Amino acid sequence: MNSAPPSSAQVQPARRVAFDVISAVSRDDAYANLLLPTLISRQALNTADAGLATELTYGTLRMRGYYDRVIAMAANRPVTDIDPDILDVLRLGAHQLLATRVAPHAAVNESVALARSVGSRSAVGFTNGVLRTLSRSTPEEWKERVLATTKTADDRLATEHAHPAWIVRAFRQALAAEGRPDELEALLAADNIAPRVNLIALPGLATPPNDAELNSHSPFGFVLASGDPDAAIRHESGRLRVQDEGSQIAALALSRAKPIADRERWLDLCAGPGGKTALLGAEAALSGAVVTANEVVPARAELVRRAVAPVPGDIQVTELDGTLVGELHPESFDRILVDAPCTGLGALRRRPEARWRKTAKDVGDLTKLQQSLLLSAFAALKPGGVLAYVTCSPHLAESRGVVLDSLRRLGDAAELLDTAAVVQNVVREPVDLGEQQTERAGTTVQLWPHRHGTDAMFIALLTKV
Repeated sequence: MNSAPPSSAQVQPARRVAFDVISAVSRDDAYANLLLPTLISRQALNTADAGLATELTYGTLRMRGYYDRVIAMAANRPVTDIDPDILDVLRLGAHQLLATRVAPHAAVNESVALARSVGSRSAVGFTNGVLRTLSRSTPEEWKERVLATTKTADDRLATEHAHPAWIVRAFRQALAAEGRPDELEALLAADNIAPRVNLIALPGLATPPNDAELNSHSPFGFVLASGDPDAAIRHESGRLRVQDEGSQIAALALSRAKPIADRERWLDLCAGPGGKTALLGAEAALSGAVVTANEVVPARAELVRRAVAPVPGDIQVTELDGTLVGELHPESFDRILVDAPCTGLGALRRRPEARWRKTAKDVGDLTKLQQSLLLSAFAALKPGGVLAYVTCSPHLAESRGVVLDSLRRLGDAAELLDTAAVVQNVVREPVDLGEQQTERAGTTVQLWPHRHGTDAMFIALLTKV
């Protein structure tokens, strides 16, 4: 083995792409799922290198909190005292040493080359020293050392599974609400397993390939047996698309909550980026309903327009403040989807950096917005109409809390439907939804990664009496 570290020009392309994404997430709050495909395409990575870049990026982002503890021990200093770019190099190196089959000398040498390209001479030596220290012990030994420093059960779980402690507590409370607190560790572990790419064949517009593996729950979802999902999507001009099974179920719960009357008017209030809108549009086209999609952010509204382009019918896309729709369009819609902005804690498998981006303080502001959107949408709902309140978060404050508080405010005008019964009628096979405990008649639904293999989508159906 060559003992001299390679020059920066020798940095392997997949590692360079992974570092650039990780650095952009740390420095600019970039979204890895948006930036990574762009950089892979720009660097023209082959299939193997693209797969390596993806694993290194998401694996490092997912376990960042744990790796920071290991790095602090190996460096004998807090990670806050380490230059941010060098810290990202160390995180990437730690992931290769502790969680992949990359040869230790390759992990160290490539990381040193990255450090040389972004840091000072002393930073290069520091990187080399820290990673060589890491390489002298096994992953199991590092895990024992790190866990030995934890003081509480929550801290231990948070450290081992790389989730902030506030998220661990929120997950425990949500599971306890349906009588399943013992599933907490399984949920945390599921969050750290990269999900397979799930697709949907829009109803009435496409069918899954003959060799596809059909979803257990969604009647239109599937996973490709082989091949490139992007190629399949291009071939079908968007009639096949990537969509989590939980998102499909949430949209179908609204469209199939009751029989559809001719010329119903539907509203997707917070439509961006448009995946659920496209499914609703396809369902509407089969039944004579008319869909309006609203998205207050212009760039996201443009994404909605692109998403619904393959769907027949005239889907109007508006850019209104969703909290004003009830005032502007009172009792105008038969069905309304409120897919509210949220912490995104239900999609940590697919967006691993989100766990480090949000804090417990964010929940309060979000719940105020969520309730404003729900109440505004309810004002825009026709009597007898159905409203679906959906979040990609199991946090009780964002899910049941918003719904129950809104029901108290609305009084006798609103009724919570038996959402669980609707979902059971939608899915291919009966689904285990846990205990249903609410203060009102009716039920809500919480899907889970560890139990259902979906994002942790929350669904509640309300009607205007």
